[in-house]
Amino acid sequence: MVFEGIKAWFGVDIEFDKVQAAIVRMRPEPYFGTHALLEIRDARGGREVLRRLAERVTSAADWDKPRPAWTSLAITYPGLVALGVPESSLASFPENFREGMAKRAGALRDGGPNAPANWEQPFGTGRVHLGLSVYAGSEAAWRSEVAAYEERLAEVSGIEVLGRQDFGAQPDSVNAFGYKDGFTQPKVQGSRVSGFPGDGREIKAGEFIFGYPSETGRPLLMPAPDELGRNGTFLVFRKYYSHVAAFNRFIHANAKTEAERELLAAKIVGRWRSGAPLALSPDKDNPAIGEDPSRNNDFTYADDPRGLKTPLSSHIRRMNPRDTKLKALSDVNIRRVIRRSTTYGTHLNKGVLVDDGQPRGLDYLAIGVRAIDTLEFLQSEWINSGNFMGVGQEKDPMIGLQGKDGTFTVPGVPPRYLRGIETFNTLLGGEYFFMPSIPAIRWLGDLKN
Repeated sequence: MVFEGIKAWFGVDIEFDKVQAAIVRMRPEPYFGTHALLEIRDARGGREVLRRLAERVTSAADWDKPRPAWTSLAITYPGLVALGVPESSLASFPENFREGMAKRAGALRDGGPNAPANWEQPFGTGRVHLGLSVYAGSEAAWRSEVAAYEERLAEVSGIEVLGRQDFGAQPDSVNAFGYKDGFTQPKVQGSRVSGFPGDGREIKAGEFIFGYPSETGRPLLMPAPDELGRNGTFLVFRKYYSHVAAFNRFIHANAKTEAERELLAAKIVGRWRSGAPLALSPDKDNPAIGEDPSRNNDFTYADDPRGLKTPLSSHIRRMNPRDTKLKALSDVNIRRVIRRSTTYGTHLNKGVLVDDGQPRGLDYLAIGVRAIDTLEFLQSEWINSGNFMGVGQEKDPMIGLQGKDGTFTVPGVPPRYLRGIETFNTLLGGEYFFMPSIPAIRWLGDLKN
């Protein structure tokens, strides 16, 4: 036991058989899946469901073995209350998690069309207690895994499925705007995931999983008791509707030729549609770079301090400034989260300028011990402001909440100030979740009345 404690303290050995797979393992490409939101109407029924689902929730152990599909589970604060978690335990969770995303709208700058009053049901109502996600590498495996957890839900009373959203890779595994994404995941110490060039140095496991050393050198304070907190983490879920036609119109209004339009779109995103970064291919797309994981993220901004290649306000530079010299000091390494975002809905061609009314967008999933704090910081400082980059009140061009006269600057001689940029992703709702370890799921299922 002493030896195991030493290994855990120095981050040498993560307890993979206890950690949920989605925390440290990438989703497949292409991918199929479902997010489901559940309400616990009876504490006994809720605990029984957790006992039954514990066998379906996939651990990160033996990940090298073929695994066609896997399930993850997360719980909101109202869900913990509905399960009958003792008050002493509930009080050990951070305040922003206890309040929930809707009540944190001010800190998140979720106003206007993004305000909780405009969210889809059941987000922000307090009724969302459990979140289930299934990821699979094939349609058959996905349907089989969903059927398996639905069977267990049907066996127990006191549980209601409030909503279900299917998701999956767009053609060629691109997002709703037609861009390959999912780059730049943090390299977690002890995860046995080697990562790719450009992922940066290893970050302590305790930034992403409770019970291990963090960047401070010590484990961060975790929920009590240890049986509940250890090997768990927080999950942020935000569902966006993507206004692809509006994005297309903006590009067409500010560029004349197809080549100019593709370059402008790349300036906004920071990458070409293939995934090739402007930092490595500033003048035209290079699909060979975009398809090569050993190259498509291996770059810095050291030779581009003014943003002549990759604009300072571009989406990818804001969300991961790398070595950019920031006007406001910030430790980038404690702002990192593991992203497991998914795309839903139908594809809309880049030439379409009128929205067809079909659902399409992004489910933003961020995982980490500091994920809630990080999201609130990013929303306030990096997404909806530009002071940290020295670009005033310019906002993230892809996920920022734009004002009446939003601006995007393309540096150059002279620079271009593009006005009238719209909000290209509208928030439809979200929740703060706790992702317990697999033993903690069983612990919750075994709570006494």
